[in-house]
Amino acid sequence: MERRYFEQRKGRVEIIPMIDIMLFLLVFFIMITLQMIPDKGLNLQLPASSQAKMLPHPHYTINIEKDGTVRVKGHRYDLNALQKMLAHDSDPGKTQITIAADKGVPFQDFVHVMDACQKAGVSDIGIAAKTAK
Repeated sequence: MERRYFEQRKGRVEIIPMIDIMLFLLVFFIMITLQMIPDKGLNLQLPASSQAKMLPHPHYTINIEKDGTVRVKGHRYDLNALQKMLAHDSDPGKTQITIAADKGVPFQDFVHVMDACQKAGVSDIGIAAKTAK
């Protein structure tokens, strides 16, 4: 009688599921990284200061254009809407704001934006300026 031996198969690593997982992780990390990119704001002519310092990345950058338009993350706000948006933030007392006003903006418009921030409860307000050369 002839004996038949079965071929012993070696385990193998399936590469397709590993590729799927790696692509999923890559997409996940790209999406997280894109959210970490700071808000660049608008192209404004910032005033110059010899004492300008680098501030930590704020939660919101409020841009004030020459015509007095207020923009945050690409959305246009009036002062009441800005105040409501900041007040509904998780904790306005810990929210960091940077106000970037074009150098042609009247000072009164700048003060109105600061008032709206303070009425919302924000106390950590920075002012954007470029360094004087």
